[in-house]
Amino acid sequence: MRPAPRDDVVAMEGYHSPQVDVDVRLNTNESPLGPPASFVAELTDAIAGVEWHRYPDRAARDLRAAIGSLHGRGHEQVFAANGSNEVLQSLCLAYGGPGRRAVTFEPTYALHGHIARVTGTEVVSAPRRDDFTLDLDVVRRTLESAQPTLTFLCSPNNPTGLVEPQEVVETVVEVATSLGSLVVVDEAYGQFAPWSAASLLDEELPLVVTRTYSKTWAMAAARLGYALAPTWVVDELEKVVLPYHLDAVTQLAGTLAVGHLAEMEARVAQLVEERGRLVAELAQLPVTVWPSGANFVLFRPDARAGDEVWKLLVERSVLVRNCASWPGLDDCLRVTIGTRDEDDAFLAALREILT
Repeated sequence: MRPAPRDDVVAMEGYHSPQVDVDVRLNTNESPLGPPASFVAELTDAIAGVEWHRYPDRAARDLRAAIGSLHGRGHEQVFAANGSNEVLQSLCLAYGGPGRRAVTFEPTYALHGHIARVTGTEVVSAPRRDDFTLDLDVVRRTLESAQPTLTFLCSPNNPTGLVEPQEVVETVVEVATSLGSLVVVDEAYGQFAPWSAASLLDEELPLVVTRTYSKTWAMAAARLGYALAPTWVVDELEKVVLPYHLDAVTQLAGTLAVGHLAEMEARVAQLVEERGRLVAELAQLPVTVWPSGANFVLFRPDARAGDEVWKLLVERSVLVRNCASWPGLDDCLRVTIGTRDEDDAFLAALREILT
């Protein structure tokens, strides 16, 4: 007899992002450019000094101090982990679990709900408006009814690209605070947006902002993310994370990357400019395009099925994300901002298909 997993795990589907062998891969929101050569050289030299026979710094003090310096916060207000997904998992382990609820507003990042369910947390999902903005009356009713211990927002929202206005986030935090709920604002694409919820952080406010090195720092291979949070939240996260979970090289890479802030900001500016060009070109095609504050753009073909367009793009060696599985995103596709050449290849293929 094989041991049986939990019943709720049996019913789950794993999180998948199709990987296809194509010339132009614009489906996972990675940076189209690698990190600066100066960073790679610095990291290569530093790795020679790693004491491989010793465990890494369990507290990741240098890394957390470096991240804190970016945001004007102390290391005790920073929690670092293997990608922002491990940050989300740690939050669910500490504040979720059996008998507790998390609230999401759909469509949004699928792993908010998925990770919550994996930790045994009940998920209550409420819909966004047709334009993917939040209806604050719906937010209030949902939170008051669900009484969650975790409330997830995503800004810029994945996969829609919309940035939550500051007044909306402030209202969600206000309502959640009155109910004893911790608000988690996922800012994986925060550097591309005009404002950050990190500006609202306060030691007494139940607000956490998560970030990742995968996108703007061009370090997806490092699997490094972090949370900015009150010290009392960080203390609880440290209890549930595995010991020595961040290896020495990852800590080193994250610490050194902070010294290359100017290069990172220049790349962000370059991608924001390219995003504007791509949106302008899409506006000339028979598609509906949503505004984006991230490094991707959501669009829907006006007269062709999204699945069909996705397959025809793959036939032309271009891969984008098919978003049809998200609630309310029938026929929608999401394209990552790539290099100018990659984006031109995507646009040429899409024009051929749609016109």
